[in-house]
Amino acid sequence: MAFGCRLTNYMTSDSFVYVDDSSIHGKGLFAKSFIPSGTVIGVVQGSPTTDNGDHVLWLDENCGFHVQCELRYINHSDTPNAVYYDNLEVCAIRDIQAGEEITHYYGADWEE
Repeated sequence: MAFGCRLTNYMTSDSFVYVDDSSIHGKGLFAKSFIPSGTVIGVVQGSPTTDNGDHVLWLDENCGFHVQCELRYINHSDTPNAVYYDNLEVCAIRDIQAGEEITHYYGADWEE
C-alpha cells in the first residue's frame, strides 16, 4: 500500500462507480464519469479478519480487512489506475475515463 494522497477531489464511491462484468475477472468496478488523478474514489468498508478469502485486503502479514462494499470489485492490473492507502481510501493515481474499469496492483506475489 502507498502512503499519502494529494487530494484534488473527494468522491463518494456509490455516486461515481458501478459494478459490471469485467474482462479481467468476474465482476469489476467501473467509473460512471471522468475521475481526475488524485481523487479519493471512496473509503473501504468492512471488518478486520485473520482469515484469507475473497475480498480480503491484507494490511500486513497478520491483519486482513474483509471488504464489504462495492470497492471489493476492484480487480488486479499490472498497470493500475487506483491505489489503496493505509487509511483505507482508494485514490485515482491517474485520470480514469468514464466506463473504464478501476484497477489496483495487488503486488508481485499475486496469483490469479
